[in-house]
Amino acid sequence: MWGLAGWQGSEEEQYNKALDLSVELGCNFFDTAWGYGAGLSETVLGKLVKRHSGKRIYQATKIPPKNLKWPSKSHYKLEDVFPYDHIIEYTEKSLKNLNTDCIDLQQFHVWEDGWANREEWQKAVEKLKKEGKVRHFGVSVNRWEPENCLNTIKTGHIDSVQVIYNIFDQAPEDKLFPLCQELDIAVIARVPFDEGTLTGILTKETKFPENDWRNTYFVPENLNSSVDKADKLKPLIPDGMNMPEMALRFILNHPAVSTTIPGMRKVRNVQSNMAASDGKKLDKKLIESLKDQRWDRTPTEWSQ
Repeated sequence: MWGLAGWQGSEEEQYNKALDLSVELGCNFFDTAWGYGAGLSETVLGKLVKRHSGKRIYQATKIPPKNLKWPSKSHYKLEDVFPYDHIIEYTEKSLKNLNTDCIDLQQFHVWEDGWANREEWQKAVEKLKKEGKVRHFGVSVNRWEPENCLNTIKTGHIDSVQVIYNIFDQAPEDKLFPLCQELDIAVIARVPFDEGTLTGILTKETKFPENDWRNTYFVPENLNSSVDKADKLKPLIPDGMNMPEMALRFILNHPAVSTTIPGMRKVRNVQSNMAASDGKKLDKKLIESLKDQRWDRTPTEWSQ
């Protein structure tokens, strides 16, 4: 639910129609954050749940870093990012925005594994769970740093990990997924379309609206290489399928993945994305071919 609060061209009537349709088609997990429009996206989700009060909808949100810097850096101190009082304060704000007494999943919007054994965040987690204000806690790890949480999820305080995983970004399979399966930790696969590359519609001439975040991500060196990578995938797409569907089915094919969270602010996106949730698996030979498309990247200034 980031796109409806942070990107251009996302009108209220349009995204509410898309959200309502997604619920009607069976979607029951929605991921938001206080950082998406300073609580706007959370408020939209709260209204959605109220409109569909007869259905069980799971609300997941995130606590923003106190220094408001995404992503975190290894030298950041926990007290500057997630001090105890900040965790409590923003959980209370999210409860109000979501219009609920208990958040299904509260997540740390950035993370550093060096904070794993610090008592401050652990005590806040314990307090909020004990008071019944949060059912589960999770971490959202930095782009292309899937192993920057391994010690954290061993603490017993974390129930889910949100990580970038898609046809290109397969590194979570190395260490994170096996550990999550061992510890029964949920995996939320984010950025299923690699910020749009895996929709197959970007070209080297693609331009985004002014103030659109993607302008800072798809700098020329990234846009050009991303389009080249996507072009290599096109011959692999099965008959009757498009690239977005193949991308989603690749993610859902992995047994460690609990769910994936594509943006769906338009009705046509909802219809196509929900159709990939029918449980049908990709052909094993295709999966092996897609494994060969792994693209290991390291964080850069533009990648954040």
